[in-house]
Amino acid sequence: MADTLSIEKTEHVTTITLEIPTMPPKFFSEIGAAFRAIAADREVRAVVLRSKAKHFSYGLDLSASLQELGGAMGSGSASSRLDLHRHILELQAEFDAVAACPVPVIAAIHGWCIGGGVDLASACDLRIATRDSKFSVRETRIAIVADLGSLQRLPRLIGQANTRELAFTGKDIDAARAKEIGLVNQVVDDVAALGAAAAAMAKEIADNPPLTVRGVKRVLDFGEGKPIADGLHYVAAWNAAFLASEDLGEALAAFGEKRPPRFKGR
Repeated sequence: MADTLSIEKTEHVTTITLEIPTMPPKFFSEIGAAFRAIAADREVRAVVLRSKAKHFSYGLDLSASLQELGGAMGSGSASSRLDLHRHILELQAEFDAVAACPVPVIAAIHGWCIGGGVDLASACDLRIATRDSKFSVRETRIAIVADLGSLQRLPRLIGQANTRELAFTGKDIDAARAKEIGLVNQVVDDVAALGAAAAAMAKEIADNPPLTVRGVKRVLDFGEGKPIADGLHYVAAWNAAFLASEDLGEALAAFGEKRPPRFKGR
């Protein structure tokens, strides 16, 4: 177990649990390392990202981060500015590892999801939240431009107008509003229901042919921001290369024999 998170793998589902409600500097390297390891594991078919703290995440641990950066925040020197720029890019790369995960990632959110918590959640594929969840792109209220992915990923999830409203105002929204604008897929009553819903969704994904699910994610990611024709050409090339598989034969056999399929990712 790392200091800020723990990892558990059950059959084909990996669960990453945040151990603390803030994101100190060590958290970023640990979350990035965890998702890079998952990317290299062919047995993983879905990921659940959750928190055992009272709230999903308050975001960046400002005091710890300022202490690590030393004088870079207050210095006007070119070298200090360059150090800060490099540091921000390094943090971005750790959340990019979440977004680049080759299998679907489900964020299970309860309580507050603020700042860096929204950056992290928006890097996931799917989000389930408890009814008491609250979301806030809070950086504007503390004189920071959100720089870990919210301003880039939220428009794809909730549109430009909703993103701008959240980012310009730094306002808090509840789970009902988050679902209304498309930030979360499902709202459940409490933490117990959250765990069950996330596990059920992960199993539903993991029960499908794994190479096909990975292909769906690749095709969807490729098509972001591109003309429809580009996406169609890409999926045509993908299926020409990968459509013929043992799992396709198993799907057809299971259908003919009226039994559940047993996919092996081959």
